[in-house]
Amino acid sequence: MSTFGSFKSLSRAMFLGFGRDRAALFFTVLFPLMFLVLFGGIFGHQTTSKVNVLEVGRAAILDQAVAGGGGELGKVMKVTRTPNRAGALRKLEKGDADAVVEQSGNELVVHYSAADQVKSGTVRGLMNSIVQSANQSATGKPPAYSMTTRQVEDGSLKAIQFFTPSLLGWALASAGVFGASQTLVTWRTKGILRRLQLSPAPLPTVFAARVAVSLAIALVQFALFVLVAQLPMFGLRLSGAWWMAIPMVIAGVLAFLSIGMLIGAWAKTQETAQAMTQLVVLPMAFLGGSFFPLDAAPGWLRTVSYIFPLRYLNEGMLNVMGRGLGPMSALPQIGVLMGVAVVGAMIAMRLFRWDAV
Repeated sequence: MSTFGSFKSLSRAMFLGFGRDRAALFFTVLFPLMFLVLFGGIFGHQTTSKVNVLEVGRAAILDQAVAGGGGELGKVMKVTRTPNRAGALRKLEKGDADAVVEQSGNELVVHYSAADQVKSGTVRGLMNSIVQSANQSATGKPPAYSMTTRQVEDGSLKAIQFFTPSLLGWALASAGVFGASQTLVTWRTKGILRRLQLSPAPLPTVFAARVAVSLAIALVQFALFVLVAQLPMFGLRLSGAWWMAIPMVIAGVLAFLSIGMLIGAWAKTQETAQAMTQLVVLPMAFLGGSFFPLDAAPGWLRTVSYIFPLRYLNEGMLNVMGRGLGPMSALPQIGVLMGVAVVGAMIAMRLFRWDAV
């Protein structure tokens, strides 16, 4: 049988085997979808930290409020002045700022993002209070100042556009790491690796088939998540470069498979592999921004989060699926994930062994 024929047969057998495994189907596809439905259906209020406001030029209303606030405003709001309006708006779109404020005559213009509805609401409430206070100081006179709010994204943006990529990232990470580590350990402890070594199919073909099946399942997961999130009850809307999420998914799966292969190559038993996988996946899910935004976390914790590849997958998919950024915005994250895939695969190859002893 040719190499391609072996690859095709192995891929088909593995894919059919996955379809027959009800537990694998549940935890890989249905279980993550349950979280999507849960988060999308009951999303509500959350607490928030100090908001970061960029002041374009000089906004006299804001400056007077900060100067006369006795330090109270400084406890809930950090104001940074910048002369670059376009750069400030780009930071707002990327999530590096919570609002951009500028003053035009007697009108205070507040630009906000729907990426964090709590913080954007906090900013608008603060600015409205500042404007009202400025008007009240002119007793007996008509209101002198007004406020206008402008959303940087399309007005149809909803919270589901942020839950979808983050929960999908967690699902891909769990399936990739768990699947690869458990498969390799099981094949080794049951002697399947030795039998595969003696089979006509080259070993690289066997692993290539495993990778191909994982990628196919991941793309099915992506399609299911998008379809469910687009139901009227959730209202996901895709626009712009959302299709860049597909190469992001592929790069993410390769990275997580390499981590799983590394664990599977090192672990001697299934119990050890399961424990190590939990130690990797659970912190990565929480510190990767899958379950909650990291804006309110301490600075050192946000720095630590960049160690985990899931942070890059979530951030890249959020940029193109939630924030409406262009295709180039996902390239740095794809590069990091592919680097993790290469390094992880190389280390796994060094640790690889045929037998359990």
